[in-house]
Amino acid sequence: MSERKRIIFAGTPDFAVPPLRALLASPHQVVAVYTQPDRPAGRGRKLSPSPVKEVAVGAGIPVHQPVNFKDPQHVDELAALHADLMIVVAYGLLLPKAVLDAPRLGCVNIHASVLPRWRGAAPIQRAVLAGDAESGVTIMRMEEGLDTGPMFLIERTPLAADETGGSLHDRLSSLGATALMRALPGILDGTLRPEPQDDGLACYAKKLDKAEATIDWTRSAPDIERQVRAFNPWPVAQTLFEDANLRIWRAHAISGVVGSPGSVMNATRAGIDVSTGDGLLRVTELQLPGKRAMAARDFINAQNIQGTTLGAP
Repeated sequence: MSERKRIIFAGTPDFAVPPLRALLASPHQVVAVYTQPDRPAGRGRKLSPSPVKEVAVGAGIPVHQPVNFKDPQHVDELAALHADLMIVVAYGLLLPKAVLDAPRLGCVNIHASVLPRWRGAAPIQRAVLAGDAESGVTIMRMEEGLDTGPMFLIERTPLAADETGGSLHDRLSSLGATALMRALPGILDGTLRPEPQDDGLACYAKKLDKAEATIDWTRSAPDIERQVRAFNPWPVAQTLFEDANLRIWRAHAISGVVGSPGSVMNATRAGIDVSTGDGLLRVTELQLPGKRAMAARDFINAQNIQGTTLGAP
């Protein structure tokens, strides 16, 4: 068993919870957890802790929640922890060089893509949207550039034909914990040497924007299907139906006779078939404002959608 090391963990959302739990179960000492400040949530807008904070508090780990690291006091507090390593997973704050250099062995990040593909904020959804055959996680040393640091370990996983942003998120979160535990001993004892990325292969995974969720029915059915899958569970693909924003949760491309883009060709228990710029999209789960998501067969019992045109103002 390797010597017990002092580790700082920095993360905020659900994605970071499995790696934190894996660290807490390891022989090493998590001396502090950094996470973003509590945010208003729910109808009452009550301040709520991040998922990472909830786990840390439950484990009795000191929690730090700086708004940023512009105040030198926050950097000094982190340095005073005398950590061997800091592990960062979807923390959501920019770390200045003083923080990156504070732990003895620097900072290591779990990034949700096979780098250098999909550097940036939304690698999971961009992989689904682009129709990538695989994704994965990369354990990398952090530096000042955006996800540009050298790589210790890559774990790959194929994308399923019906992969959604949500399903890939959950799988990569678990895979990240496994990959971290595989890489950590070598990182700590110096036997695992990181390899540089090929910057020429890099893609930028820009942050998701709600405006991207609006369906353009002139695009092909496979393109729109990937949009639906990538944006499930957020921001959820949508289109106009009788002046309401209709959210499309599940759909897949099929062959068949098409009409003008957005026109509903068939509405049966199997699904609602919508014409696109190339092929048909069969919608199987959808949701009207203020209603629950429902299967297409239930939707057509309450709504007369056949013969209408989706997306029309």
